[in-house]
Amino acid sequence: MEFIIACSARFPRVATMKKSAALWAAALLLASCSSEPPKSLVTPLPTLTPKPHPVQPVVKAEPVRGVWLTTVSRLDWPPIASVNASPANRISQQQKALTDKLDKLKSLGINTVFFQVKPDGTALWHSKILPWSDMMTGKIGEDPGYDPLQFMLDEAHKRGIKVHAWFNPYRVSTNVKPSTVTELNNTLSLHPASVFVLHRDWIRTAGDRFVLDPGIPDARDWITSIVAEVVANYDIDGVQFDDYFYAESPGSTLNDSATFRQYGEGYASKADWRRHNTQQLIEQVSRTIKQLKPNVEFGVSPAGVWRNVSHDPAGSDTRGAAAYDEAYADTRKWVQMGLLDYIAPQIYWPFSRQAARYDVLANWWANVVKPTHTRLYIGVALYKVGETSKMEPDWTINGGVPELKKQLDLNESVPQINGTILFRENYLNQPQTQQAVNYLRSRWGS
Repeated sequence: MEFIIACSARFPRVATMKKSAALWAAALLLASCSSEPPKSLVTPLPTLTPKPHPVQPVVKAEPVRGVWLTTVSRLDWPPIASVNASPANRISQQQKALTDKLDKLKSLGINTVFFQVKPDGTALWHSKILPWSDMMTGKIGEDPGYDPLQFMLDEAHKRGIKVHAWFNPYRVSTNVKPSTVTELNNTLSLHPASVFVLHRDWIRTAGDRFVLDPGIPDARDWITSIVAEVVANYDIDGVQFDDYFYAESPGSTLNDSATFRQYGEGYASKADWRRHNTQQLIEQVSRTIKQLKPNVEFGVSPAGVWRNVSHDPAGSDTRGAAAYDEAYADTRKWVQMGLLDYIAPQIYWPFSRQAARYDVLANWWANVVKPTHTRLYIGVALYKVGETSKMEPDWTINGGVPELKKQLDLNESVPQINGTILFRENYLNQPQTQQAVNYLRSRWGS
């Protein structure tokens, strides 16, 4: 029997201060909510108990035609060569590369960019909480000479493209090399310094990365304050978390036994406690965003499989690594509770992949969102198009166009599916995807 192994598919996966001061003060207040719901000085907080919604007639707005634009390891942007250029040349190279990308996206009909602003424990905006990302300059904490998020917002909005700020909530680093430890330790003299040195007791190792322990309430509050800073100070259209919640690997699991002993009283299992921790973060962030700017959307892009029917009768007819069991993320429940404006499951398989058929999963998610007000966007595996695969040969037939067409046709035919997001931007520029890119231009482009 085929079973899809647990792994992340994603990576081999300003407004003036005067205008934002009141919002930012509210953000700090709302972020301090580790043990009880955040309190508002303005309006009562909504009750976050599951309740059925009456089925509403579906009125379709313009569907999202989106793309993820990755900055971790400079996979999509900024250009690697720009990092070693002189400051003036670096800025011009990075900004031109981004505007060139946005011009191409507009020509393809892309209307939403999910821009990775927090790839790890660093920021691609002018933050008072996180040091500047080394993705821009090669050195953590070094000012890149401009604000990448503000530049992206200005240029994308100028082209009619929406921007969702994409955060990796818990990751502090992409590796645990001695050189990385040294670089993180060297931020101690910076303002702000890395969380690695400011809150060493929050740091764990998992998946061969430094991460925050999701079971520590103060760590969740800290993450919430980071999101609040961006929402309060930037004209973003949305906030998105990806699927890295409890991100372990078989040889590098998260040692949170002491945290469980401290905070896990009353839970029958560590797994249930972990899922509670993840839900607490989603609740805090959801409430904080809506108190600050109700029109800013909040969404999550989880692994495509919530649970398999073999483990749960409510699950999908699949045999894949499940977010509920692997990442301790009860994503279906978050939808049912109304915590999310949208959910964007990563359905990175073709129609023929029996262990996780695209149509089976897309329709399962459509049924999940049907009685709710949560919109559904489907994450599609652009990175597989044109790549030879014994298990998934459909991606190479006629340049992957027939498979891509089937997936887009399904997305447009199911009323509950409100859009498609491609993973990820730089694959639009690869030789093996050009037939598919031309097809996208003919289908989506103006």
